[in-house]
Amino acid sequence: MAETITLRAEARDRAGKGAARAARRAGRVPGVLYGEGKPATLVSVDPRELTRELHKPGFFARLVNLDLNGTTHRSLPRDVQYDPVTDHPLHVDFLRVNAGTTVTVAVPVVFTNQETSPGIRRGGMLNIVRHEIDLVCPVEAIPDRITISLDGFEIGDSVHITNVKLPEGTRPTMARNFTVASIAAPTAVRDEQVAAAQAATAAKSAADAAAAAAAAGDTPAAPGAAAAPAAGAAPAAGAAAGGAKPAAKK
Repeated sequence: MAETITLRAEARDRAGKGAARAARRAGRVPGVLYGEGKPATLVSVDPRELTRELHKPGFFARLVNLDLNGTTHRSLPRDVQYDPVTDHPLHVDFLRVNAGTTVTVAVPVVFTNQETSPGIRRGGMLNIVRHEIDLVCPVEAIPDRITISLDGFEIGDSVHITNVKLPEGTRPTMARNFTVASIAAPTAVRDEQVAAAQAATAAKSAADAAAAAAAAGDTPAAPGAAAAPAAGAAPAAGAAAGGAKPAAKK
């Protein structure tokens, strides 16, 4: 089950952009706690505590106990807005959850036994299609990770969701058998395969052209062969001049 974390929160008395900016000027991150049919509660949290948890994997798949004025509210993080320049959190949303609540969470994927994968040992590359998998699960059984073993995987093999052992009581949000990862051929091998395919295509084209020319009876002359002179042809101009006798002196 995913780890439960605790964040200290303070209540805010006003909503709106102006009140949110005032909370930020006071060194807090404004937020809201909603859900379970109760009115939304305006809160603020310490940016250092929030940032520390944001840097850990699977933040949105972990339960958060909001300590608000001495009362603990069990919740699930649903959204965080960031400053586009500084990347600091600007606003955070929490969803109230109670026992028996079913939620949809993005659970991180972890790959193990890469050293025993024949494909990776031969230079193959692990191509991760999904770093997280969206699961529907009860709030009491949110997994902290999905572990996938690559033991025995060869180049060209793929890991589909039906090959993954999911925690009991959970299911993926998508019904189709989607790909989670694959073992791709190394670049050098792919380049050699492309070059070999191109050479084979060129050789086949040349053979087809030669066969077509032979079928048409258009056999080309041997390379370097010179054409024979026609019968009775006049000798070359240089040869005739060389055979003339000089005129007699007077």
